[in-house]
Amino acid sequence: MSTDPNPVTGERADLLETLAKHRGFLRYTVRDLTDEQAVLRTTASELCLGGLIKHVAGVEERWMRFAVGGAEAMRSEPVDWEGQFRLLDGETLAGMLDAYEQVARRTDELVATLDLDVFHPLPEAPWFEPGARWSVRRVLLHILAETAQHAGHADIIRESLDGAKTMG
Repeated sequence: MSTDPNPVTGERADLLETLAKHRGFLRYTVRDLTDEQAVLRTTASELCLGGLIKHVAGVEERWMRFAVGGAEAMRSEPVDWEGQFRLLDGETLAGMLDAYEQVARRTDELVATLDLDVFHPLPEAPWFEPGARWSVRRVLLHILAETAQHAGHADIIRESLDGAKTMG
């Protein structure tokens, strides 16, 4: 049996454990769904379960690019603001879950090595204060909050779909 010579401990372990818990809630919420169910809108919202998985994976991936290389790295690919919340032709729930798993694995690897105290200026956007900067730690907290928030959205959508609940 091999052990990791540099185990993640302390704050990093806490961040990763909490993020893993909320990722797990989100993944569990879409258990046993067909692609057809994953695209259904069950509330007044435009959100669907497959689109939430896609969105959360994309958000985590973009913010981790920012954590490594700043705003320019984050903008390396254009964002389809509407399409990021939907499964498009050729996309499947299983494919989105696989992509999310790859993003999560990469994030976990980066958290083990990145300096959490490095700051980068945020990209220019109406929702960011001009000149604001975020640390890698703040980026991770944002990813965690985004994941938890959307796991809650997913739970409501799933309960409306077929009565299944993530918790409770």
